Amino acid sequence: MSTTPAEKSMMDTIDLFHKFRRSDTMDKEGLLKLLQENFPNFLSACDKNGVDYLANIFEQKDKNKDQRIEFSEFLSLLGDIATGYHKHSHQEELCPPEHQ
Repeated sequence: MSTTPAEKSMMDTIDLFHKFRRSDTMDKEGLLKLLQENFPNFLSACDKNGVDYLANIFEQKDKNKDQRIEFSEFLSLLGDIATGYHKHSHQEELCPPEHQ
């Protein structure tokens, strides 16, 4: 059975997380590196709008405060970024100042 585009996208997301993780969680360094390497256009748009997106994102997404990002916390972060890209597809700014 062939893989659907949605299934491939899901597996690519899992592979992305695994590329930057240690054990089955990600530390702050890994998360920041992942964002810088994979979302440069998003981060650039944030910088242009005076938003230091990387400044507190780890602390915001580490809901259980264990200094590690679990896969579900990572998905929450991707959801925020995907929402930004979705709004951008409707002619809104990619990373508006209120995105902090």
